[in-house]
Amino acid sequence: MKDLVGKVAFVTGAASGIGLGIATALAQAGVKVMLCDIEKDALDTAVAGLKRTNADVEGVVADVSLKEALQTGADATMARFGRVDILVNNAGVGGGGNYGTWSDGGWNWVIGVNLLSVVWGFEIFGPLIERQGPGGHIVSTASIAGLVAATNPAYDATKYAVVALSEGLRITLAERGIGVSVLCPGLIRTNIMNSTRNIPSRFDVKVVAPPTEGPIADFIKAFSSALEAGIDPLYVGELVREGIENDWPYIFTDTQFEPAVEARFANIKAGFDRIRDRVPRH
Repeated sequence: MKDLVGKVAFVTGAASGIGLGIATALAQAGVKVMLCDIEKDALDTAVAGLKRTNADVEGVVADVSLKEALQTGADATMARFGRVDILVNNAGVGGGGNYGTWSDGGWNWVIGVNLLSVVWGFEIFGPLIERQGPGGHIVSTASIAGLVAATNPAYDATKYAVVALSEGLRITLAERGIGVSVLCPGLIRTNIMNSTRNIPSRFDVKVVAPPTEGPIADFIKAFSSALEAGIDPLYVGELVREGIENDWPYIFTDTQFEPAVEARFANIKAGFDRIRDRVPRH
């Protein structure tokens, strides 16, 4: 998609952070953008800010962990713009707890937002993009934790799944003229550490205040500081725009975690090397 001017994009989790950075970068490239988010006030502020730059944008409030809400967003986009060319499955949350603290509600919440909304995004928006003919694109936000497991099993598992989903569907949708990219950002200035502010009540998740002392408290403090000093979301948006224009399969934001990814693949290769000269028994 070399020429983005006049195209229409639907971006989830677009009221702040990476989503707003992507929506802004696309709008600056002449794309008409439907911003989707669960937080109405933040969404209204984001849309108003972009409209002041003469961007052709609109907003729709939706809890993307509900398939029917995402369908409502698609319907609103078609009603407002008459087409969809680009889908950005960006909405995501950090949470779920560590081993020993899990709950069904916590897992359902993280899976619903981080994974199922991506599945439904492909299912709902894919056919709409196909209507426009060759040249559409779908970007899904995973994480560098989708390639190297970090410290949050629920988050990591969903992000690994988004990477796998994107890799598989890239092959399938290429035959239909739709490019597929997976965004694996590193440390970006976002509100992900405050994801629990948006937990829908139906998940019945008990939010526990984080500890103020001890190893977990130290980790939270260090990670929060790293995020505050992280990469500007607008820069991430510009990378996503470039990734769409050039059909990048993977979009990274920096090389900070490249050694960890290389170490993981080295361990995988070592597993193959251990059985390379063995003859399988039948």
